[in-house]
Amino acid sequence: MEDKIKTALEAIRPSLQNDGGDIEYISTVDKTVNVRLKGHCATCAYSQLTLKNGIENYLKNTVDEDIVVVNHA
Repeated sequence: MEDKIKTALEAIRPSLQNDGGDIEYISTVDKTVNVRLKGHCATCAYSQLTLKNGIENYLKNTVDEDIVVVNHA
């Protein structure tokens, strides 16, 4: 599952980078994916929306519906 998560995150990185941000994969524990939002994404007021409505939903649709994504700033 970790390889699928990393592949999915690589697929969405360009969208984050276009807005001056980025995402770093940290680890997966059970079905919790630990990431670090970087650049503009780290300080953006909408980062939680990006994390939950964007990144988490994408991973739920492409990897596993029970995934939860957590940002470690």
